[in-house]
Amino acid sequence: MAQTNNQSSGKTSQSSSSGATKAKRPRRVVIRNTIISVTVAVLAAPFLIFGVAYVATDVPEPDELATKQIAQIFASDSTTELARIVPPEGNRKSVPLDQIPEVTRYAVLAAEDRQFYTNNGFSFTGFGRAILGQLTGNSSAGGGSTITQQYVKNMVVGNDYSYKRKAKELVYSVKMANEWSKEEVLQAYLNTIYFGRNAYGIDAAAKAYFGVEAQQLDAAQSAVLAASIQRPSELDPWNNPEEALERWNYVLDGMVTEGWLDANERANLSYPETTDPALNEAYTEATGPNGLIKNQVMAELATVGISEDDVQTKGLRITTTIDMQAQNATIETVRQNLEGQRDNIRTATVSIEPTTGAVRAYYGGEDATGWDYANAPLQTGSTFKIFGVAAAVQQGIPTTQMISTAPFQLPGGITVPGSGCNGACTVAEALKQSLNTPFLRLQDELAHTSQDTADMAHALGIAESLPGIEHTLTENGEQPFEGIILGQYLSRPMDMAQALSTLANEGVYHKAHFVQKVETSQGEVLYQRGEDQGERRVAANVASTVINAMLPIANWSGYNDLAGGRQSAAKTGTTQLGDTGMNKDAWMIGATPQLATAVWVGTDDNTALLNQWGGSMYGASLPATIWKGIQDGALQGQENLQFPTPEPLGFNKGRGTIGPVITQAPTPSTEAPQEEQPAPVDPFQIPLPANPVPDGMQFLEDLGVPANWMPR
Repeated sequence: MAQTNNQSSGKTSQSSSSGATKAKRPRRVVIRNTIISVTVAVLAAPFLIFGVAYVATDVPEPDELATKQIAQIFASDSTTELARIVPPEGNRKSVPLDQIPEVTRYAVLAAEDRQFYTNNGFSFTGFGRAILGQLTGNSSAGGGSTITQQYVKNMVVGNDYSYKRKAKELVYSVKMANEWSKEEVLQAYLNTIYFGRNAYGIDAAAKAYFGVEAQQLDAAQSAVLAASIQRPSELDPWNNPEEALERWNYVLDGMVTEGWLDANERANLSYPETTDPALNEAYTEATGPNGLIKNQVMAELATVGISEDDVQTKGLRITTTIDMQAQNATIETVRQNLEGQRDNIRTATVSIEPTTGAVRAYYGGEDATGWDYANAPLQTGSTFKIFGVAAAVQQGIPTTQMISTAPFQLPGGITVPGSGCNGACTVAEALKQSLNTPFLRLQDELAHTSQDTADMAHALGIAESLPGIEHTLTENGEQPFEGIILGQYLSRPMDMAQALSTLANEGVYHKAHFVQKVETSQGEVLYQRGEDQGERRVAANVASTVINAMLPIANWSGYNDLAGGRQSAAKTGTTQLGDTGMNKDAWMIGATPQLATAVWVGTDDNTALLNQWGGSMYGASLPATIWKGIQDGALQGQENLQFPTPEPLGFNKGRGTIGPVITQAPTPSTEAPQEEQPAPVDPFQIPLPANPVPDGMQFLEDLGVPANWMPR
């Protein structure tokens, strides 16, 4: 009975187990089917998306794409165009494919896409080849993109490294491959691709590298051009001959491998001579002063990682810091004040916003491709006295310190004549009157004399090197002469504006800059200048003390106070022309809390600086007038801000009068302010050539400035 029960129980258990299995199977099936469905959906989704995108995409024609290569430079308002960089019409010629030598076509295919005639516009093997090249360090392994992809990337979708961009590239490439013949694709590619040297298209490249038409290219020349496509500037034989040769050999060997070039012919080829790239200059649409702004912008782009290739191929929108109110005020003021002056008179002005370092206005001359006086090294005259004052204040010597105006004897027995103040006056008063001997004495009181003046100038923003001048403010690498405080050495108007802006910003330095934002034609932001906290170079109270001493000078210098009682800190400067008794450089630098402006006036032929009546020109005359016009116009409508009042130094080394007090007979008072004393000639003047050349810049060559700095 028990056995029966057990059997019965076993049957029941078996039956129950069978039922459970049957119940589980449907669930497994559901899960399996769900996984399969999801997998299919996941796998199918890209194809569905691709299909929709494929249908919706229109492939533009080559002529529609050409304008995307134009780079535009705008003012800070992002709408006022200052300049544009475009391939000149003579540098872009569409050549029919049948007029391009077969060997040239094959050279390009060997370099960039050896499966061009067999692929579908998108090469997976190419990607593998590129990855292998990266892993092995073989830069000649070939690119990962087909020619179709390259054309689409360069001309349609851009070059950012994103999945979205790559997906768009795939859609365009496949559709182009289906809608265009291989010949049409290759012709469009060869007529638009960038070869370097500002050359777009094969015909322009043939002229830029070899001075011939595309139809005249031979195998060796074709391989040079094909080799350059990968990295146009870096593979230019003038820039990188070793790697250019390596890539050239890769192209020719590839042509042999593919059966496009006879091996014997290949063995007899040698690398062809190319022309000087300087002969193929970029075409720029920029007039007058804007051309010189463009040059500054282009130089700065390289420092922030924007390459020549980016400029030439990505249709960049470059937004600068130039404020059109300030720039228009600058141009109008300069032109108005130069009218009626002698034909050889030239001027340069730079205006910088102290709190940011943004260059708000820039004028280096009227010739868009000529000499840029705003970026030229020039003697600064008495404007440099402010750096000696800053060094003195930093060391505890107040601007109230009395100092002798008596003659001052330099090493070597040279005596600088004294004058002014009836024997002695404060440092601040000596600065206002621009007396010379008090500042030579003041500099002697510094811990390291003239070296401290140089160090302070550098700290505030004077460049430590210039083209052709490895180290500025030095005497052959040693301590500078005493005349540094009188403006003996060379600096640029840009430097003077930079240093003044640091003082105006309470000692906080912001590097002067022109570029605010860079975007591609596709809207991709390549560069955006962020907020800069600046770098403290001198104590706030030191800067404020120097600025405070400069407050009366605009009025003293020909009554050039700013409109509306706006407060300003200024300094004039004048240098002599050799031992002629004439002047050659005249300066006015001055700032408000919102804007620091440096103005230089001189001649284009290094002759005497004379006004329209034949008299000597000083900083307090034309430069001061120009400075006032710029500041008034640029700041119109802005708040009238005040500089902070300096606190007592607290550690000052004030003492009795520095130097001997030799009283002088008082001079009759006049209503007009006195003109400043130009810096004396010996030993402070850099010698002029015995026979100055007509362009007036030979003295720069004598100082080692490269020939390409000379006016053209």
